[in-house]
Amino acid sequence: MSYPKRVEELMEKLCKLPGIGPKSAERIVNYMLEENTESVRLLAENILSLKNDVRLCERCFNLSDDTVCSICADEKRERIVCVVEEVKDLILIEKTGFKGTYHVLGGRVSPLENVSASNLKINQLIERLNRESFTEVIIATNPTPEGENTAEYISGILKKMGVKHSRLAYGLPVGAEIEYVGVQTLKKSIEGRKTL
Repeated sequence: MSYPKRVEELMEKLCKLPGIGPKSAERIVNYMLEENTESVRLLAENILSLKNDVRLCERCFNLSDDTVCSICADEKRERIVCVVEEVKDLILIEKTGFKGTYHVLGGRVSPLENVSASNLKINQLIERLNRESFTEVIIATNPTPEGENTAEYISGILKKMGVKHSRLAYGLPVGAEIEYVGVQTLKKSIEGRKTL
């Protein structure tokens, strides 16, 4: 026995979502079938609202339900801008208690994926730095080869502009034991050591 056509179609659509396989899709559909109509209607409305009402902030390219996100609208923020690859990186850094502002690139330079610097929000960052006054730019791209290339590219531009900037530190994860850390991580930890 198989599911009705509409159930199969919904499961196929759910499988296209990241992290959702056939078993998860089946559980989600069965959950929706068991829920009351009002709950499912509210879920559907939330999904439509997400698509219709959430946009990118016109300053930093964070997700927002207004033209400017709540972080950019907060005038009490420090005049430091943290450059990240994706919104999810911004969210994680925000959870650390960072009180500056952000700039979301929308990815990283990756020749293998046909993503060049012109595909990212780097020109918008330069425009923003010329328009707004910041005391520092923190480059917080991922420590992958693509993230490193992106950071170096941005750093070159910032040096020519005379803008003070820094890169997130590398090092040993909190709670890690040296014997289980990779050589590259250990090398970066030694290079990035600080005086106590």
